[in-house]
Amino acid sequence: MGDGNFDCSLFGTRDQVGVVRGLAEVRARRPVLIAAPDQTLLTLPVDGIDASKLAAFKKLCAPNRVELILSARRARALGIETSVPLALVLDERTSAEELLKLVADPEVDHALPSKPAGVAALAAIQLAKFAQGLPAVLAADVDARKTMKFDPPLVTADAAAIAQYRAHAMRSLKKTGETRIPLEAGIKTRFVSFADAFGENSVAIIVGNPDSAEPVRVRLHSACLTGDVFGSRRCDCGDQLRLSLKRLAETGGGIILYLAQEGRGLGLANKLRTYQLQDVGLDTVDANTTLGFDDDERDYGVAARMLEMLGCKRIELMTNNPAKLDGLADAGIEIIGRMPIEAPVNADNARYLTAKAVRAGHKLHHLIGPFAEASNGQARVAELVR
Repeated sequence: MGDGNFDCSLFGTRDQVGVVRGLAEVRARRPVLIAAPDQTLLTLPVDGIDASKLAAFKKLCAPNRVELILSARRARALGIETSVPLALVLDERTSAEELLKLVADPEVDHALPSKPAGVAALAAIQLAKFAQGLPAVLAADVDARKTMKFDPPLVTADAAAIAQYRAHAMRSLKKTGETRIPLEAGIKTRFVSFADAFGENSVAIIVGNPDSAEPVRVRLHSACLTGDVFGSRRCDCGDQLRLSLKRLAETGGGIILYLAQEGRGLGLANKLRTYQLQDVGLDTVDANTTLGFDDDERDYGVAARMLEMLGCKRIELMTNNPAKLDGLADAGIEIIGRMPIEAPVNADNARYLTAKAVRAGHKLHHLIGPFAEASNGQARVAELVR
């Protein structure tokens, strides 16, 4: 048996361990304590809430009042002007169904009083996002000393450590495996897997034999189960992936970074929720923000670190998205040029692609160009977005 000292060489720092364990608890939809200098919040993710869980959480928090913490984006979707997360004071009669409507419905009557939430609440929202859940939590301000008697013990995550999550994930990145994998059409590749201290995995697909002494052609590709694997026509992801592989094979090789960023960083479950909102009339941007997310939740620091570990400092980026150029440049990667990836447009993805071009600035001239050059171009583009 040890003497109880915390060995950082085995565990990482105490705060880092708290975030890792907090993520596991949030993914399992269990309560987590969020510690900040001014308060300690007992929190519970709203994902999967039902009447019995709501009653149990209220009992756990008693006699403290339970509030609903919403992101600033979701608060604005409810018609509340704010730049910070808000705490909505729950009525005792508020049901689990009403909670879920407050969190995710596109149209809901907001009648609860609200107030700005603090640092711990912001960290709770961030932790929920990192766990790829909805950015909303139930919370109660508690005395941390009284929670020590709970059995099983509650996990505590430090608010400042949660804020440093992405930076630490980037620094902790390690190569975990490498092998040759031949693909269809005779494309020769090497797959190099990476993992960070939080268990997230991404893969570099090295096509051919690119020379890292010269600018390397690179594609950042966010994982898309529906498009990449099943050929969904609602997006252009699968087409872009296959087109990128083909072009790299034809032009001397390059690298595809296959990143664990499903749904522009929202996660698969939330991507499917945004599809439901698009089915009732919202575009892809408004669907994300209605759920309380930013339009794009991705961070490209890990992609930049992967390139550095592969010896790539100068690249030509295959993308239509200016945010990827900015993200990599900000992380220290020199970008000498951009190659567009113009995938086919079909009846199922035309509205989605148009919204990306018009509202998110994606360079999709093959879609927008013909309309913009027509005499009624603006009207035609607006019609596509609706």
